Amino acid sequence: MAAGTVILPQLSCAGSAPEKRIGLQLYTLRDEIPKDVVKVMERVAASGYQEVEVFGYSPSTHFWGFSPGAFAEILDSNNLKAISGHYDFDEYLGPESKLQRFDAYINAASVLKHRYLTIPYINEKFRTSADDYKKLAEKFNQAGEKCQKSGLQLAYHNHAFEFQQFGETTGYDILLAETDPKLVKFELDLYWVVRAGRDPLELFKKNKGRFELWHVKDMDRRDPALNTEVGSGSIDFKKIFAEAGLSGLKNVIIEQENFSIDPFESISRSAAFTKTNLLPNMR
Repeated sequence: MAAGTVILPQLSCAGSAPEKRIGLQLYTLRDEIPKDVVKVMERVAASGYQEVEVFGYSPSTHFWGFSPGAFAEILDSNNLKAISGHYDFDEYLGPESKLQRFDAYINAASVLKHRYLTIPYINEKFRTSADDYKKLAEKFNQAGEKCQKSGLQLAYHNHAFEFQQFGETTGYDILLAETDPKLVKFELDLYWVVRAGRDPLELFKKNKGRFELWHVKDMDRRDPALNTEVGSGSIDFKKIFAEAGLSGLKNVIIEQENFSIDPFESISRSAAFTKTNLLPNMR
């Protein structure tokens, strides 16, 4: 899965410096959050984050037992904003296109004042061919229209599988080509792009302005299947951040899926490196 967040106002605003806020995909702390939701949110804020991206919402259990309203209060008390959320869209993306959970997601996202409602994954059985991806793109457009009516923006988060070739194209190319740029934004997981053997800068050049969110997680130098703290791995983030404007970047979301050190020390290191070495490099 994918997460941390930097927020930029419109990069085209002349004469005003962009406001840069770092956030965290809470999946990073998936093993810690159930132990004490309130304490973990306090520690996220203390680690240098101002925003979060949520995950795992259920209409029955909500956010780790907290209703959207109650969870929003926890975030507010720590000056954290839930800029985006990853929600399970399997029922909607399946053949029956069920909307019941989708409506619950929109309600939760609205209570938490998300900017983005993000699809985090496509079930393997829904993406076996180029035609499947074209059907998915159509559903993305419809979902994007539904989100916009509720004041939300739909986004899609990639892994590596989207870069599978189908003749001369890929699943990701199809999604980019077949979705309406106004209805569907892309949350580019930089780790998975590099893991798939692709160059994020080439994606920016071919699809200018399509990637409003990034997931920033680094690749372990010894084992590419593992993550490490941002700045400690093999991905050249300075080069990537230098093309933030070409990407259309508005939010940077830090995520790490495995640890060799204490997870709170890890997220602190990633935040500090990003603030000191990457944000000043954006243009």
